[in-house]
Amino acid sequence: MFPRIQSIDALEILDSRGNPTVRVNLRLDDGTVATASVPSGASTGEHEAVELRDGDKKRYGGKGVLQAVANVNDLIAPALIGQDPRRQAQIDLLMIELDGTPNKAKLGANAILGVSQAVARAAAQASGLPLYAYLGGAGAVHIPVPMMNVLNGGKHADSGMDFQEFMIFPLGAPNFAEALRFGAETFHALKKILAERGYATSVGDEGGFAPQVKSNDEACELIVAAIEAAGFRPGKDIAIALDLAASSFYENGKYRLTRSGQGDKSASEMTALLRQWVEKYPIVSIEDGLAENDWEGFREHTAVLGGKIQIVGDDNLVTNTKFIARAIEEKSCNAALIKLNQIGTVTETVAAIHLCRKAGWGYVISHRSGETEDSFMADFAVAMGGGQIKTGSACRSERIAKYNRLLEIERELGKAAVFGR
Repeated sequence: MFPRIQSIDALEILDSRGNPTVRVNLRLDDGTVATASVPSGASTGEHEAVELRDGDKKRYGGKGVLQAVANVNDLIAPALIGQDPRRQAQIDLLMIELDGTPNKAKLGANAILGVSQAVARAAAQASGLPLYAYLGGAGAVHIPVPMMNVLNGGKHADSGMDFQEFMIFPLGAPNFAEALRFGAETFHALKKILAERGYATSVGDEGGFAPQVKSNDEACELIVAAIEAAGFRPGKDIAIALDLAASSFYENGKYRLTRSGQGDKSASEMTALLRQWVEKYPIVSIEDGLAENDWEGFREHTAVLGGKIQIVGDDNLVTNTKFIARAIEEKSCNAALIKLNQIGTVTETVAAIHLCRKAGWGYVISHRSGETEDSFMADFAVAMGGGQIKTGSACRSERIAKYNRLLEIERELGKAAVFGR
C-alpha cells in the first residue's frame, strides 16, 4: 500500500525580505519527509487569495504568520492524517472546503499552499520520481526560458523608474545553461555600465539593479547597451521583457508617471507609448501594462500590441480561472502570469494553466518578490511545459536556487530536454 500522511507541522520562517512566512513539514508513515516554504508578494492584485497575517504590531510590524501556522497544525493537519498524498486534487479540495471562504481568508492561502506543495513533494519522493516528472508525467521535458530581472523600479526598489521590472529574455540561447550564461554575463556588463555612468549598483527585492535613472526610456537604453557590451545581439540573442505593474501608479483614472516625469496618461496614451517602445527597443513581452481593473483599456492594449508581442496579465488575472476565462472571452491578454500563491493550491494553479493551453495562450511561471530558497516552482515550470519562467536576477540566493535547480533538471534529462518558449 502507498504510504499515507502521518503528520504535518508548520513553523514561521523568514523570506528574502526578512518578513515572516510559512514553512510546512510533512511526514509519511514510511518515513518520507517533505518540506515546502511559501513566498510573498509586494505588488499584489486585489483579487488574490488572502495571505493571512497576524496584525500584531508588537511582532514583525504586524506581519507575523503565527495564526497561519496554527491553522496548519491545529485545523489542516488533523483533517489530512491518513490521506494518500497522491490524491492531490481531493486533498486540495478538502482544504478549500475546510476554509469555506472564496479567497482562503479563514485559513490563509499561505497555510493552504504550504501544505499543498508539501503533499505534492511527498508523493513524488514516495513514488521515487523527481517532482517535475511526478507532476508532469513522461512529457515533462520542456525547460523554460528565463525572464531575468536586471533593473528594478516601482514597488520593488527606490529608483527613478515608474515601471517595476525590466528583464532580459535570452531567446536565442540553445539551452538553459547557455541562457543562464547569456543572462549572467549581460547582468555583469550592466553593472559595469552603471558604475561607469555614476549610478548606484545596489539591487532591489528581486536582484535587479535600482539606479536613479533619468527616465523609463533610459532603462531600456541601458539594457540594450549591456546586451551589446556582453557580446550579444539585441532582439536576436537576448530580447527585453517588461512588467509595468501599472496598478501601482494608476490613480483617479490616470496613469501617473511621476518618477520619470512623463506626466499623466490615459490607457490609450499608455498603449501608444508602449507601441513606440516596441518599435524602438527589442521588447517581446509586456506584463501588467495597464491597471488590474482597466478591462476596457486592456482590450485596446491587446488589439494594438497583441499581434506583435506577448501581453501578459498578472494583477488582473491572479492565476484564477474566473478572470482568465473573462480575459479569453474579451481578448484582454494573450498570456497569463502563473503564481502558485496567488490562488493557493497546486490543483487550482494547474487548472489555470490548462485554461491557458486550451485558449492557445502563453503562460509564465513566476516567483514573488519575497521568496525563499525553496525551488518548487522550478520543477513546477518543467512539469507544466510553459516554456517561460520569472524568478529574478542573476544574484541573491533565493533566485539562484531556482536557476540551479533548472540546471540540474536539464542535465538529468540530457538529450531529451527541450528548451525554448
